[in-house]
Amino acid sequence: MDRPLMPKATAVWLVENTGLTFEQIAEFTGLHTLEIKGIADGEVNAGVRGLDPIGAGMLTRQEIDRAVKDPNARLRLQRSIADTKLGPKKKEPRYTPLSKRQDRPDAIAWLLRHHPELAEQQICKLLGTTKNTIQQVRDRTHWKSQDIRPRDPVLLGLCAQLELDDAVARARIANPKAVRTEPLPAEGEELPTFE
Repeated sequence: MDRPLMPKATAVWLVENTGLTFEQIAEFTGLHTLEIKGIADGEVNAGVRGLDPIGAGMLTRQEIDRAVKDPNARLRLQRSIADTKLGPKKKEPRYTPLSKRQDRPDAIAWLLRHHPELAEQQICKLLGTTKNTIQQVRDRTHWKSQDIRPRDPVLLGLCAQLELDDAVARARIANPKAVRTEPLPAEGEELPTFE
């Protein structure tokens, strides 16, 4: 069960402003019953200002009234309004540490060889690179093209296996004709180009 953001301040407010039992407050906030009794006696957290859980959107007045009428009832934390109206947060651009940036061309070459069904935009999103870099690796005009060895981006730490699997699955659904049926090219051979 989720807990309130500031459990002690919430407990102070509930003790001072409601008729809830110590057990109900302790169960809701995740604190021990003796600590709630100490708050009520003024021995624990003296001087702590209470946090109104109704104003913070954690509880409703009806939920508190329901729990006051039934001492065995448990309080339920309300879903945040921000979670329901705003939806998930937009992802930030992927940051790759300096020590791993030199491995990007190797990961791009691996993806071009093993997963040609991936679109350039998917590779950009997966590795945090640009379409220009992908094209340079594909055409072997990249400044590091002599030293590029195709290596798995998951093992290099540039993306997670779940992210790679998800991108490949989406690409196969979007473009089933691009799924490889012929064997992979040998080490020295050219990489295939799919548009």
